[in-house]
Amino acid sequence: MDLKEIQNLIKFVANSGVAEVKLEMDDVKITIRTTLEGNVSEATYIQQIPAQPALQPVAAQQIVPVAPTPAAPAVENSNYITIKSPIIGTFYRKPSPDKPMFVEVGSTIAKGDVLCVIEAMKLFNEIESEVSGKIVKILVDDMSPVEYDQPLFLVDPS
Repeated sequence: MDLKEIQNLIKFVANSGVAEVKLEMDDVKITIRTTLEGNVSEATYIQQIPAQPALQPVAAQQIVPVAPTPAAPAVENSNYITIKSPIIGTFYRKPSPDKPMFVEVGSTIAKGDVLCVIEAMKLFNEIESEVSGKIVKILVDDMSPVEYDQPLFLVDPS
């Protein structure tokens, strides 16, 4: 596996919304961890080459992009309620391609309002709000895969 393939893998994982990927092949082990925003927070590359052990640290230094994890948003988010995905599937912000978005940043929502749709096994599941408030941030891009319990929205309940 060459450097370009590894960089493409890192980009793919960062855009997919997956929290962690481990890949082990014959002589290569790769672990990629991402943050909620999709930024790569840690990438570890281990290649065991018996003939050239001196190259291992150089290769690891070349492909380990570590994005700084911002500490300030965690403090700001403490007042907000996080709405999480109840299922695994594909996240959609609108009911169909020709319809408007369910909610936007700044939208006021009430308990029971539909926030998005998650497609799982060809079934479209409407995700309703369990709280009232104002949408502060949408944490997932439209048509992105989501995991169970993945944060989708930040809501200001005040």
